[in-house]
Parts: sequence; structure tokens; C-alpha cells
Amino acid sequence: MKYFLTTLILACSLFGYEFSGNHFVASYYGCNEQALIDVQRLEEVMLEASIASGAQVLNSISHHFDGQGLTMAVLLSESHASIHTYPEHRACFVDLFTCGEHCDHEKFHHVLAEYLKPRHYSGDLFDRN
Repeated sequence: MKYFLTTLILACSLFGYEFSGNHFVASYYGCNEQALIDVQRLEEVMLEASIASGAQVLNSISHHFDGQGLTMAVLLSESHASIHTYPEHRACFVDLFTCGEHCDHEKFHHVLAEYLKPRHYSGDLFDRN
């Protein structure tokens, strides 16, 4: 394994491949309650947001909680997106981690914000280079 990793690092440096990624993390508060409760539509919106970012969706998995909460993970060829909802607080937390530079987290955020209609939003983008 050590030999493989050393060879991989050497090959990447010889061919100019750079490891890079962006991690968008956001909190949405005061969301439209119906948007959070309609978990089937919210699942569709998460897929739409992922595609709008330029990512390629490979698969997704969801878990519906008692009280109408949802946890969903979207597997992307670039990495992942996730959402965790708290309808009782009219809030949710999301993230989008993508390797490479071709995905646009702003487009991901725009699709979600249009659907959720939060009164307050906070988000950060972390450079994972």
C-alpha cells in the first residue's frame, strides 16, 4: 500500500493533477413548513439542486423520521450532497462537497432556497485543496 501511494503521489505530480475540492455548508431557518414536510418533493429538489450545480448524480438514500424529519444523502461522482430537516423548527442543514472545480455551489443553493424560502440563511464555502 505504501508503494502504491508513493507511486500515485509521484504520478500526480509528474502529470500535473491537482487534488481540489469545495465544501459548501449551509443552514436555512424560517423555511416554508410545507416544503419541509413534503419529503417526496424535497427529495426531488435535492436531486435537481445537485444536477443544477453541474454534478453527476449516481444514487441517493433517504430516511424519514417520525415527526416528518428527513435525512438524505446524494452520492455524486464528484462526492456528495446531504440534507437534514427539522420541520418542528422550520429549519434544515445542507452540504455539498465536490471534488474538482466544475461544480457551482451557488446554483445548488439557488434551487434549494427557491423551494425552501428561508427567512434566514447562513452558508460557508471551504476550499479543500
